[in-house]
Amino acid sequence: MAEELYESIRLISYGLFILCSRMKGKYNALIVNTIFQITSNPQMIAVSICKDNYTHEFIIKSKVFTASVLSTETPLKFIGRFGFKSGKDFDKFKDPLKYEKFITGVPIIYDYSLGYLEAVVKESVDCGTHTLFIAKVVGGKIFSDGEPLTYAYYHKYLKGKAPKNAPTYFGGIKLQKAKL
Repeated sequence: MAEELYESIRLISYGLFILCSRMKGKYNALIVNTIFQITSNPQMIAVSICKDNYTHEFIIKSKVFTASVLSTETPLKFIGRFGFKSGKDFDKFKDPLKYEKFITGVPIIYDYSLGYLEAVVKESVDCGTHTLFIAKVVGGKIFSDGEPLTYAYYHKYLKGKAPKNAPTYFGGIKLQKAKL
């Protein structure tokens, strides 16, 4: 039963995004798969970030972030730059990277992106290992046509794995039967 729960929750559809934030003149970014729209008027979104991720601290302090929507053309190596290395040990903005800053002063990544959202945090919800940030969208634009990169595509065609801080990571977790 626990294995069935794990498999069934993987059916939830996700996109893959580069989420950036700023803190004291420094930028950091990570790959996220849990951004979703909450309302259309006002335009509100939410994102779940692991408290162990360095970018979590940036969002807590600055209350702003951007999300660049990745395309299916995104190579695994580029995803790894933002998803499998910590900004504490590696400057993710050091190597050539096309980005620009607008309303919030947070980078918007152009490389392999179809468009972006720019947001200001209005509320944070403690979810144990993660924080759910609820934010108002203050900017956004579509750069190009293409297919957004989904988590299913990432696993099936790019053979990508879930990092340990991802909400979808189950490795090393003892699966238990759900209790009501």
